[in-house]
Amino acid sequence: MSQKHILLIDDEEYIRTVVKTCLVNLGGWAVSMAESGQEGLLIAKKEHPDAILLDYMMPGMNGIMLLRELRKETTTRSIPVVMLTARVQPSDQVEYTELDVLGVISKPFEPLNLTTQVATMLGWQS
Repeated sequence: MSQKHILLIDDEEYIRTVVKTCLVNLGGWAVSMAESGQEGLLIAKKEHPDAILLDYMMPGMNGIMLLRELRKETTTRSIPVVMLTARVQPSDQVEYTELDVLGVISKPFEPLNLTTQVATMLGWQS
């Protein structure tokens, strides 16, 4: 089986560093990173990752705006998305469900459990 590829989209450099380290070292996955919604959209269209790990709160194009754009495009519509966010209120959950988000990992998260959480949500357990 080929290596899984995740696109991580988060505006916080520290979060990107920690998450990428966990996903690469513990999951053995390839990770591309974007620091904005616009950059994430371009990378998703170009690289067609196996999944996207997405923050909600980003300047400019936030996570929900990006999700709506991803769902409009035929080439990115079916990419599974997991939210990695502090936005976990019931109203947020409704919006995530409407946009076919597979799961939500709330910030702050436990780095050593992150890969297992993502794999479970994406059905990638071995």
